[in-house]
Amino acid sequence: MASIAYRRSSLLCRQVVRSYATASSSTPRNSAFSEKLASGPSLDEFISGDVDADPSPSRITLGNTKAPRLPAHLKTTIPTGAAFSNIKKDLRGLGLHTVCEEARCPNIGDCWGGSSEASPEENKRKATATIMLMGDTCTRGCRFCSVKTSRAPPPLDPHEPENTAEAVSRWGLGYIVLTSVDRDDLIDGGASHFASTIRKIKQKAPNILVEALTGDFQGSRPEVELVAKSGLDVYAHNIETVEALTPFVRDRRAKFRQSLKVLEWAKEAGVKVTKTSIMLGVGETEEQVLDALKELRKSNVDVVTFGQYMRPTKKHMKVDRYVEPAEFDRWRQVAEDMGFLYVASGPLAGEFYIENILRGKANPARGVKTEVLSQALDLGTSTAQ
Repeated sequence: MASIAYRRSSLLCRQVVRSYATASSSTPRNSAFSEKLASGPSLDEFISGDVDADPSPSRITLGNTKAPRLPAHLKTTIPTGAAFSNIKKDLRGLGLHTVCEEARCPNIGDCWGGSSEASPEENKRKATATIMLMGDTCTRGCRFCSVKTSRAPPPLDPHEPENTAEAVSRWGLGYIVLTSVDRDDLIDGGASHFASTIRKIKQKAPNILVEALTGDFQGSRPEVELVAKSGLDVYAHNIETVEALTPFVRDRRAKFRQSLKVLEWAKEAGVKVTKTSIMLGVGETEEQVLDALKELRKSNVDVVTFGQYMRPTKKHMKVDRYVEPAEFDRWRQVAEDMGFLYVASGPLAGEFYIENILRGKANPARGVKTEVLSQALDLGTSTAQ
């Protein structure tokens, strides 16, 4: 018993000595820190904003000061409102995945927000959504995209084409964009699944405009033609960036020339309107953008959109620069002068801005050739083939 009591006493003494040593060694640091706090602004001054903004050598700046700052024209408000909430609720109830949410699109407020003065039904008709087919996991890993990736995604849902068509028709949208993750693990890349969904949507709701934004199907022409002949209104495939930057921006399996071929094959298969998109702000030069536009015209692409690359997370490719609105305006004029039927060019340009163009309701003052697009689409008579 005496031995046990001695051990406990010895252990207690060591703990006391250790605590004293820790306290005495930290006293100078605490004192210096207290002096810095005392010499700084008070809580009231901080709250009121009455603080000296001049930087000093002792000031700590958080974040990467060398990276370009987000300009005011790219700062969007957090989407709110009854229309936005209703559409989001409908999506969850219908079990649909959207790129708008998966890719954290900053344009979601415009596409889903609607008007506070309009009825819920009117807001739904005006809304634009991009539905993602074949799951939410991609077999590729582009450096700009935040969609999940895996070499072996879950198998396809055989009921998805029917369920999606039923959901979209009940939802009452005016314009729907169907896209998908890349499924290189499938024999046909998911082309038959894509085409089946489009045909079923057109059967249930022939007045809905359908844009299909597809992958490259690994450069397989039969798969491209299968989707192109499914009854869609617009065939879209994005080149994403200029040729020189493609290996650094997109997945290694995506090729600039291969993407051009996809758009050519879709046109040759009878598609009336083809469309592609280019991100600016990833390090491209003016000459490279001009060359890309020339190649797109050679491939008879009708619609091109320019948008600002927005870094989804810190794990993704950095933004090289934020493009000014005046530059977007200039690229729109350049592309229109080159013969594109329609050009959407702006920091947050998206499908929401082309629905009226496709329906022939755009503002003529913008110089858009709406009558050409309307005739090309034969709106109201589009049926699945």
